[in-house]
Amino acid sequence: MISISGSALNSIDRSSALYKKILDAHHRLTKKDVTIWGRDAEAEAAIRLGWVDLPEKSRELLPQLDAISAKHRGKNRVVLCGMGGSSLGPEVIAATFGKKLFVLDSTDPNYVAHALEGELAKTVVIVSSKSGATIETASQRALFENAFTLAGLKSEEHIVIVTDPNSPLDKEARARGYGVVNGDPSVGGRFSVLSAFGLVPASLIGIDASVLLDNALDAKQNLQVNPNLVVDAAYVLATCGQYLAFTDQYSSMPGLSDWIEQLIAESTGKNQIGRLPIVVQNKGDGSQGQALRIAFSGGSDLVIIADLSAQFFLWEWITALLCAGLQVDPFNQPNVTEAKNQSAELLKEWKGKLPEFTPDKIENEIEIFGAHALFSQILARIPEDGYLAIMAYLDRREDVALVELRKILATKSSRPVTFGWGPRFLHSTGQFHKGGQQNGAFLQITGSVVKDIAIPDQIYGFQTLLMAQAIGDGKALLSRGLPMIRLHLKNRKSGIAELLKVAREL
Repeated sequence: MISISGSALNSIDRSSALYKKILDAHHRLTKKDVTIWGRDAEAEAAIRLGWVDLPEKSRELLPQLDAISAKHRGKNRVVLCGMGGSSLGPEVIAATFGKKLFVLDSTDPNYVAHALEGELAKTVVIVSSKSGATIETASQRALFENAFTLAGLKSEEHIVIVTDPNSPLDKEARARGYGVVNGDPSVGGRFSVLSAFGLVPASLIGIDASVLLDNALDAKQNLQVNPNLVVDAAYVLATCGQYLAFTDQYSSMPGLSDWIEQLIAESTGKNQIGRLPIVVQNKGDGSQGQALRIAFSGGSDLVIIADLSAQFFLWEWITALLCAGLQVDPFNQPNVTEAKNQSAELLKEWKGKLPEFTPDKIENEIEIFGAHALFSQILARIPEDGYLAIMAYLDRREDVALVELRKILATKSSRPVTFGWGPRFLHSTGQFHKGGQQNGAFLQITGSVVKDIAIPDQIYGFQTLLMAQAIGDGKALLSRGLPMIRLHLKNRKSGIAELLKVAREL
């Protein structure tokens, strides 16, 4: 069953020019018309509309998925090395079906260490990257190759590669005897969950990929018969203002909001136009800044009820229509490379050694950079119509208590507040921060490392890489004149406790 409901639907004007434009885009999208988003977007759209056919086309992968699952049936631990679109979809699939999947989407040494804790002989590692050039994934791959070798194991018996055909990674992996499954090169990363990038991890953790595709195909056929399902939703998102508050509460699909966050933020956040998703813990959160509240069960401003793979396909379609309404290209990400380039320059400059950083002030366990107070200065610099982004370059398992900071600061400031784990948000809201509306203020949080982990064949370790990514992204934000401070936790546990205490007392 697929349904759309909520009080926001009362605002729809089906006679408006915008609604008619979105409805027209829907009909053209069924034909994969590359002109929907304007002349400047045509070239990118011409090579990025393959996702429309994935519910049917991905069935060609089923024999290969069965073979790979059979080969690794004796292994009981699956680790996925991937970023953004390569990891967020598989993570919500695993959580929804109650399966174990360790998603390594970080360069924080404390978090990376968790990935190495299991029995390597019983571990299969999926290295998932369209090009193979993503620095995080390349570093993680090198780490596991070295770990398998040290354990006396053959990497090709434990690593599966998912990448685009004829990519540098594809050619090298095949030459070395790795099992390789190719994604569809006409599908961009954030639209790829129903391709090999989502289906290989699903299959290896014991989920029937054919069922996922069946449900997605049902959704595709449903929206073609009843276009109001997606046209209404896209119209509401286009007319509601900048902020969208998503919650998974009561939906049985934990992580779906995080997946949608990347899809919408990276697709719409450019040309200083966009819709900024805010992932909140429950339906009562997220009303700051008059955010539209969106849920997948019960009641809210907008509620879309469907099974998981139907949600995937529906939200991809809604996002494409929303971009038509906003007149932006949904398939490019022009600002993502900025932080990457800044990080690369720092790694070259540092020559493998993390430099000493001098804080502007120290408050107990917290070093403050760019301000002399933990919160008051950055909160005061949020524009009247703006938002605060908390960017935590920490361990999202052991440091998860920090997530509470989002809700506290949103309540205290009465402003929209997002929370992202670095560096994974760089492949998500990171595009919006630089390309969307320039009304954000940024609170970056880094922390001490228990033990650094070397990256094989590099002169720097994961700690240095993580700090280069944090400071590089900070430089990209500051170059735009956007307000940003960095808080560095000398001790993570006590530092987080102190941050929460100070925030509650504001």
